[in-house]
Amino acid sequence: MDRIYLASPYSHPDRAVRKARYLAAVQSAGKLMKERPGCAVFSPIAHSHMIAEMTDLPGSFEFWQGQDVGFIDLWATRLAVLMLDGWQESRGVKAEIARAEVRGLPVEYLEP
Repeated sequence: MDRIYLASPYSHPDRAVRKARYLAAVQSAGKLMKERPGCAVFSPIAHSHMIAEMTDLPGSFEFWQGQDVGFIDLWATRLAVLMLDGWQESRGVKAEIARAEVRGLPVEYLEP
């Protein structure tokens, strides 16, 4: 079974941008699930956005990187990058791509 980690930018000072990025990640994760039956998809943004919104967790890259790295290291068989505005500048997306490359995982790039 292919296990896809869906990387996408999230952090932004504007809450509306964060919400739009979350919604785009949810839609893309669902599209992957529909188009690739038998694949498992994990989107850290789709999984974590509401958790972050409803709790007092830090919004820092360092905190969330610690949450996400295990999914890349121990679970994913490939990384898909959702190319939303800001993906090339995103510290998180850059780190996720680097981690996948170190592990030798295939990396694919998806249009939103």
